[in-house]
Amino acid sequence: MDAAIEAVGLSRSFSGVPVVRDASLSVAPGGITALVGPNGAGKTTLMLMLATLLKPDGGMVRIGGFDPASETLSARSCLGWMPDTLGAWPTLTVRETVLSVCGMYGLRGQAAELRTAELLETTGLTPLAAQRSNTLSRGQKQRLSLARALVHRPKVLLLDEPASGLDPEARRTQRRLLTDLASRGVAILLTSHVLDELDEIATDVVFLRDGRTEPQERVTAALQQIRMWRIRSLEEPALREALAKFGIPSTVRATLSGDVHTVEADDDGAAGLLAALVAEGVRVVEFGPATSALEQAFVQLAGDDAPLDPRLDPADESEVSL
Repeated sequence: MDAAIEAVGLSRSFSGVPVVRDASLSVAPGGITALVGPNGAGKTTLMLMLATLLKPDGGMVRIGGFDPASETLSARSCLGWMPDTLGAWPTLTVRETVLSVCGMYGLRGQAAELRTAELLETTGLTPLAAQRSNTLSRGQKQRLSLARALVHRPKVLLLDEPASGLDPEARRTQRRLLTDLASRGVAILLTSHVLDELDEIATDVVFLRDGRTEPQERVTAALQQIRMWRIRSLEEPALREALAKFGIPSTVRATLSGDVHTVEADDDGAAGLLAALVAEGVRVVEFGPATSALEQAFVQLAGDDAPLDPRLDPADESEVSL
């Protein structure tokens, strides 16, 4: 299947300072790829190049099969872009903002009205439709930014920190929306520092470090390393006795839901331990990773030997938007 988002060997410098040095990635239709990396790694600069808002110094980009440099309008017609910070029009209401973006993509009249109503409902903004966009909270602006990105039903979505500022319910709604879009064939590339949530929806991950994408085999190895697992039972003494019987060391921590044991194991070991506990008659009610695989991989890859460039990505605070 042809990639909907493809980049090979991208580079970009600002005033002679290299920010993106050698970035390559590919996202197929229906894929949700997480772009992760330390602050200053070049994620926002890379996203802006993919969004056709920054011209690369070198390398190749294809969005929906189009070259953004020579086929800019065609690339943008299939692209939805959600920046980290929404550049709002202060005099427009939420509804007027979405209607205006509809007009930019050729939707007018009843078609624009219907699409606007649909998006406001989808993003939970219907109660705020008459409110001026500059009065919205951070999380509300994020929802409005996503609505704008979806106006023209793009087949490619680039989302820079889409969950920033959202409350737990809004984040859950957003995850459902993104997985639904992917099921319809939309290719999604997103950045986020909420790694446990990325772990739930991402089908692939690209790790950017010091302006370079890490080889996929290293990322895969980091995702499969031994990690910590949380176990909670309705009968904590029985769980403690069973772990001691199996010779498995654990630490115990009191939580709101009761005492939780933490053990170290790879995936096979964890599966075997759960089966053994159930066979032993331990009433296990919680068994899962103590940290997400993506978070653990991030810590390992970000802490490797090569020093990170301490200079921040000049585009990290960009408010450029389509």
